[in-house]
Amino acid sequence: IITAIACDHRLHTPMYFFLLNLSVLDLGSISTTLPKAMANSLWDNRAISYPGCAAQLFMLVFLVVAEYFLLTVMAYDRYVAICKPLHYGTLLGSRACVHMAAAAWGSAFLNAVLHT
Repeated sequence: IITAIACDHRLHTPMYFFLLNLSVLDLGSISTTLPKAMANSLWDNRAISYPGCAAQLFMLVFLVVAEYFLLTVMAYDRYVAICKPLHYGTLLGSRACVHMAAAAWGSAFLNAVLHT
């Protein structure tokens, strides 16, 4: 999905911009826990350091919360596209999409810092 959206200029629309962000978040969330889980099963070891645990918790909370916030932004995008199609271009320009995605990522960061 990431490669297709990045390479095809016809897919540079708000919906695909948010799908690109969602794909990056999904890739990051699986990359947070899977390497340590694989290492633990390979070496039959369940130990993790305290800083490693905190870093893993921070990244997982950050990426999952960012995904939820981004799904909310995507729901707003679909609402505007369906209910206000004539205002779609003015309400969801490229600048507004970047601001909404940045707000989702920033809010998730603050939430992860708070919970970690």
